[in-house]
Amino acid sequence: MLNQNQTPLIDALKASISRPHSPFYTPGHKRGAGISPILTDLLGEDVLRADLTELEELDNLFTPETAILEAQELAADAFGAEKTYFLVNGSTCGIEAAIMSTCGTGDKIILPRNIHSSVISGLVLSGAMPIFIYPEYDDNLDIAHSIKLEDLKLTLSQHPDAKAVLTIHPTYYGVCGDLKSIAQITHEYNLPLIVDEAHGSHFGFHNNLPTSALVAGADITIQSIHKTLGAMTQASMLHIQGDKINVDRLNKALQLVQSTSPSFVLLASLDAARHQMAMNGESLMLETLYLAGVARRKINKIPGLSVLDIPDIKNSGFFDLDKTRLTVNVSKLGITGFAAEDFINENALTPEFSSLQNLIFIISLGNNKTDIEALLEGLKKLSQTSNLTNQYDICKYKNDAIIAHTLCISPREAFFADSETLPLEKTLDRICAENVCPYPPGIPVLMAGELITKAAIEYLQQIPLLGGVISGCIDSSLRTLKVIKT
Repeated sequence: MLNQNQTPLIDALKASISRPHSPFYTPGHKRGAGISPILTDLLGEDVLRADLTELEELDNLFTPETAILEAQELAADAFGAEKTYFLVNGSTCGIEAAIMSTCGTGDKIILPRNIHSSVISGLVLSGAMPIFIYPEYDDNLDIAHSIKLEDLKLTLSQHPDAKAVLTIHPTYYGVCGDLKSIAQITHEYNLPLIVDEAHGSHFGFHNNLPTSALVAGADITIQSIHKTLGAMTQASMLHIQGDKINVDRLNKALQLVQSTSPSFVLLASLDAARHQMAMNGESLMLETLYLAGVARRKINKIPGLSVLDIPDIKNSGFFDLDKTRLTVNVSKLGITGFAAEDFINENALTPEFSSLQNLIFIISLGNNKTDIEALLEGLKKLSQTSNLTNQYDICKYKNDAIIAHTLCISPREAFFADSETLPLEKTLDRICAENVCPYPPGIPVLMAGELITKAAIEYLQQIPLLGGVISGCIDSSLRTLKVIKT
């Protein structure tokens, strides 16, 4: 075991900041001296002095030998990996690199349809062909869960030439599948398992949280340390273990998708977050789980509201749940999640995101008792509002929109193909040339290369009418859509 009380990147950055010298290197603001006073007033001088480049004493992200290397080794030890990479371009670049390190042009990769848009970017960059498994879907709550084991077994038997399997753990709603069994089944085909664990970086620090991907047997997992732990936004980690990942190819992929001018403020925040969890992670997660438990119990007592929980009879698609994530269903109030978010925002309460039926709240180590009290008070006020929408309209198109997808060409082919922009009503049965998704969580209803169906169009048209936002496509109003030229 390594001495987790060390902070090599923090120490190196402190030493570099305090070293007297005249700076003739980037960035151009020269340790904050040239920054606009407007930004200095906002952020303070200290963080700007720490905005340094890859100086000799600060190491190099792509060929680390000193501070970064030591910090990554400590992180690997703390999170249970054989090797860890720090990411300054978010989990997006880690997911892209993971796919590129396992798949090339035309290679098949098995993955759930409720993937994040970053996975599609990985498909474009690698040229891989997705073989989709449709996840378990809760028709009543309008929530997609994880993939079922029987579906994975069937898909692998039908595509034994696949190069990798990718899954999500947890979903944006906090739902976890039977990841240990998914790993076991994947490894029976001698394939690597890639896990998008962006929202599960805290799992390894308390027994009452779901099993972490590394413990479950993942070969490569990507975590957004900034999402549920104490790193700064965009700071993430990629962990690997076992012998199924080509490390040289992964290194080259990371160099392709990461900045050559990494932020040492972000890197230092990863070092600090690792230190915090290694030293006090269990107690921090115990308090977080306690606060989330209090909120969960009391929200369930508010008329018209209910919090997603593990079903009485677990299945492989809904095997576990991150209890620090509260998915609050508001449909019995007769309002959409979008309308509910607008209401609580006016009452100084901001959720992680909203969907047609739900509000999602993340309880983390940064929350306190006062936050929970404000959450409960805001939701009590919400429960007393009058009906704003018709529930039939909310759910009318959800099933067909989620299930009916036909991939005609690979995402990479669609990305580079000639396209044209047409009025939405003229795009039916054409091949989509862009990704169209309600955001967050950034899961496309239509992706480049898929056939545009009536159900998908009707579903997407409902989103802005009910207060949601469409992203990914050029025309967010959805009056037009880009399609592949015929």
